[in-house]
Amino acid sequence: MIQFEKFTLNNGLKVIVHTDKSSPLTCLNILYNVGAKDESPNQTGFAHLFEHLMFGGSVNIPNFDTPLQQVGGENNAFTNNDITNYYLTVPSENIETGFWLESDRMLSLAFTPQSLEVQRSVVIEEFKQRYLNQPYGDVWLLLRPLVYTTHPYQWATIGKEISHIADAKMEDVKDFFKRFYCPNNAIMVLAGHIELDQAKELCKKWFEPIPAQELVDRNLPKEPKQTEARELTVERDVPANALYKVYHMPARTDKFYHACDLLSDILSNGKSARLYNSLVKEQKLFTEINAYIMGDIEPGMFVIQGKLSDGVDVKDANKAIENELEKVANEKIEEKELQKVKNKVESTLTFSEMSILNKAMNLAYYELLGNADLINSEINRYAEVSSADIQKMANEILVKNNCSTLYYLAKK
Repeated sequence: MIQFEKFTLNNGLKVIVHTDKSSPLTCLNILYNVGAKDESPNQTGFAHLFEHLMFGGSVNIPNFDTPLQQVGGENNAFTNNDITNYYLTVPSENIETGFWLESDRMLSLAFTPQSLEVQRSVVIEEFKQRYLNQPYGDVWLLLRPLVYTTHPYQWATIGKEISHIADAKMEDVKDFFKRFYCPNNAIMVLAGHIELDQAKELCKKWFEPIPAQELVDRNLPKEPKQTEARELTVERDVPANALYKVYHMPARTDKFYHACDLLSDILSNGKSARLYNSLVKEQKLFTEINAYIMGDIEPGMFVIQGKLSDGVDVKDANKAIENELEKVANEKIEEKELQKVKNKVESTLTFSEMSILNKAMNLAYYELLGNADLINSEINRYAEVSSADIQKMANEILVKNNCSTLYYLAKK
C-alpha cells in the first residue's frame, strides 16, 4: 500500500504528499491537464513546444537548470496527447529550491522573442530528425489521421506539420499558456523525504499566491465508430517492409481497459507469446512483431506492428496476423497462459513502485483519472480479468471493420 495525504490550495492546486524516509531525495512532480488533444487543428504541436519553453526561463529566473544543478538536483519533462508532466528530484534539504523554480514558471514564463525563437528551432529540428529523416519516423504522422477522422488524437504530439510551429505567434503562445498552465489545472505530487506539515508550509509560501485562471470546458469531438476497414500503402527508403494494424479500444477508465492490456500481452509479451511463436519462429513471416496498447485516457489504440522477412508478401503477412487474432477470439484462453501474463504485469507494477519518481508520476496520473488511490488497486484490477473478458474484447475490437492497416513498403 502506498500511503499519501491530499489537500487543495485556495487557488485550486491539488497537492498529494507521499512520505518515504528510506530515500534521501524528494521528488516534485507537476502534471498539467493539457496535451496535444487540447490544441487547435490549425495550430498543433503547441503542448510539446511548451514543454521546451518551460525550460527557457521564467519571469524571475532566467535559467532553470543551473540553480537546480547547483543544489544536486535534476529534472525533465514529457508531453503526450493527454498530459504534460514536469518533474525534478533533489536532495531533501534543498527541496525549497525546487518549489522556487516550479512556482516561478507556473506564475509566468519569460516569453521573450529570443526564447521563443530558440525553442521553435529546437522543436523544428526534432521534427525533421525524429519524424522526417529517420527510417519509419513518419509512421504515426500517417497512422493517426487514418485511425481518427474526428477526435484530436488524429495528430501526433510533435504536431501535424512543421509550419504550425514555424508560424506560431507570440500572442498565440501566451494565450495557450494562460489557458492551461495554471494552478487549478495542475496536480502536484511530493514524494520522498518530506513531511506533510513541511509540504503544506512550502506550498502555501510558493504556490498559493499564484492566481487561478478561468478554465474552459474541454469539449472534445467524439470519434464515430469505425464501420469499415481502412488501408494506406506508402513506399519509403527503409531496409524492410513493415506492417501496422491499429484497432480502436476502450478508454483508460473503462472496465475492459485492463483486459485489452492483457490481450496485447498474450499476443506479444515475450518470445513464448502467440504472435512471436507463430509468425516469427514457426512461419518465419516476420523478423519481429509486437502488440501493445497506447494507454490513452480517451478511447485509444490497440496496435500490432511487425517487420517482414525478406521475400514475404505483405498481404500474406497481414492474413497470417488475422488468422492469429481469430484464434484468440474463438478459442478459450487457458488459465495458465493468462496467469503468466498477469504475473509479468504484477512484477512490472511492483518494481515501478520502488522509485519515488515513478510513485510521484503515478499518483498524479491516477488523481487525474479520478482518484490517486487507484495506484493501490491497479494490480487487483489486472488480477480480476477473466479469460472470458479477454475473449470478449478480442471479439469486439480485433475485427476487420475496426482496423486501420498501414503497409509501409521499402522502395524497390
